[in-house]
Amino acid sequence: EWLYNGGPYQLIVCHFFIGICAYMGREWELSFRLGMRPWIAVAYSAPVAAAAVFIIYPLGQGSFSDGMPLGISGTFNFMIVFQAEHNILMHPFHMLGVAGVFGGSLFSAMHGSLVTSSLIRETTENESANAGYRFGQEEETYNIVAAHGYFGRLIFQYASFNNSRSLHFFLALWPVVGIWFTSLGISTMAFNLNGFNFNQSVVDSQGRVINTWADIINRANLGMEVMHERNAHN
Repeated sequence: EWLYNGGPYQLIVCHFFIGICAYMGREWELSFRLGMRPWIAVAYSAPVAAAAVFIIYPLGQGSFSDGMPLGISGTFNFMIVFQAEHNILMHPFHMLGVAGVFGGSLFSAMHGSLVTSSLIRETTENESANAGYRFGQEEETYNIVAAHGYFGRLIFQYASFNNSRSLHFFLALWPVVGIWFTSLGISTMAFNLNGFNFNQSVVDSQGRVINTWADIINRANLGMEVMHERNAHN
């Protein structure tokens, strides 16, 4: 009976959570033993926090049947139902998560393109530019001053980092904080502290409804909820 009632799901997600926590600890231990700083494990805490959809959310909702399924189509269905029931798109923490993921990809692309565009040439035109780098070499392999000068002129001076350490710390911090906020949002919505509610329409002095995007989102949420639990919304 346990096999028919979601037992394997609990078994998988609980062991998965133990596994990723242990892996995060392993990253910290390796860093410690190699004399490195602990930020790799801290960065990995973001996907660990994302496990809120498997554990925190079903606990808050009262059943593991409400947790995110482990398949692709089930995941998409979970996302649609989550929007219908909690209006996650209007939750500030989800907005911060979107800014974290999209901003992280943008900053990574900008950083990678600036570095590869300012490599110090050590090879001839007949050789690969990659051959100009020796593993463990002391001297820098790209010109950070040129990259800083370019980007400072492209946007404005203070939009560009002139310190490599603060730059890379920012690149790591931005997406990690974003994902953490999304996980916090999932954890609050697990207990039905939902996104902003605009169920009351804007009306004019005559009492006529002035339609806004909030009305469209509200109707879409109602439609998704009706399709999700047809018998409960007759």
